[in-house]
Amino acid sequence: MKKIIITFTFAALANGLAAGDWPGFRGPLGNGVSDEVGLPVALDAKKHIAWRIDLPGRGLSSPLVVGDRVFVTASGGTRQDRLQILCLNAADGSVIWQRQFWAMGSTMCHNKTSIAGPTPVTDGRRLFAIFSSNDLFCLDLDGNLQWLRGMTLDYPNARNSLGMASSLVLAGGVLVAQVENDSESFTAGLDKQNGMNLWRVDRPKSANWTTATVQKTVSGTEMLLLQSGRGIHAVNPKNGKAAWHYADGASTIPSSALADGVLYVPSHGLTALELADDGRSFKQKWRSSRLRPDTASPLVHRDRIYSLNSAGVLTCGDIDSGKRLWQLRLDGPFGGSPVVADNHLYVFNEEGMVQVVDLSSPEGRIAGEMDLGEMIQCSPAVSNGALYVRSNRRIWKIARKTQL
Repeated sequence: MKKIIITFTFAALANGLAAGDWPGFRGPLGNGVSDEVGLPVALDAKKHIAWRIDLPGRGLSSPLVVGDRVFVTASGGTRQDRLQILCLNAADGSVIWQRQFWAMGSTMCHNKTSIAGPTPVTDGRRLFAIFSSNDLFCLDLDGNLQWLRGMTLDYPNARNSLGMASSLVLAGGVLVAQVENDSESFTAGLDKQNGMNLWRVDRPKSANWTTATVQKTVSGTEMLLLQSGRGIHAVNPKNGKAAWHYADGASTIPSSALADGVLYVPSHGLTALELADDGRSFKQKWRSSRLRPDTASPLVHRDRIYSLNSAGVLTCGDIDSGKRLWQLRLDGPFGGSPVVADNHLYVFNEEGMVQVVDLSSPEGRIAGEMDLGEMIQCSPAVSNGALYVRSNRRIWKIARKTQL
């Protein structure tokens, strides 16, 4: 089997991840919750759009933030075969560096999605980005290419006609790529230093757009929780060996949410699985058909769980019992997942409208709205008092301008 992996000398950077960074899909814990305070609530475009810049291509990947830098991917060209990785100055949106690569794999996707669908991930020293074409890149944070891998040359049938969107995660010091599809379906644990397979496991042959969740055990080790139509497989990220399997099915679009040792799985509505501290087993805690999410992933904040259904209704449930507490109709539909900061939920609909829900209100209350006027399908990033969100054409920083 051919392996196209090009490796370059890596010079380690002194900086790592800090408390305010947003290093991957749905943030530092992969759950969409931020401890930031002071974000604007009653939004006003003149007061709160700190900057806006055009992007060189399409995308529904989320931005990442490390320190004073914002990283974002895009796919340009008539066939979306020009793969772009950009680093922006968080203060003013100016481009610090931009790298472009030609896609080596398939750039077929639904016209509503993009080749820049998966969200990158960073360990604070390196940036790892994969595209729907299964082209995988590792750069340092100054934009120097460390290695690249055209995974299609190794796995030519690993694709689907709608486009791939599972995001990369880091677990147990291993880079995990979930490449699940109708044909050559697999998940691989890769060496961060060179992109080579440490392990590879076959996965259910079905298109899957979910992103894995990472559980930290009481001993400090990590378990990889892979979601698919067959349920949840708990896998040791060091070797790919499965520890347990929840076999009652799960969604292939919204991802699970993990909070305080309980995994909330989009399965038969929403199913709460209580995970053993050692990562070796689970037991079902409750199940609720009334908390069923649509495309957006569920979110847990304090003692409540929130989900968005196909009608654009935000439902709040009790995490101990799964009982529905209240519902609030929002202006949908929603392609991206919400985030929470300072007891306010921020969610962008597909028309570009951001809605801010005050979660301290007994029944939930829309506290702010702002229309960006472009289709948005990404989940925003939250860092250092600001929201970062992108459309197919632009990226915005939303913050109190007095903080700049």
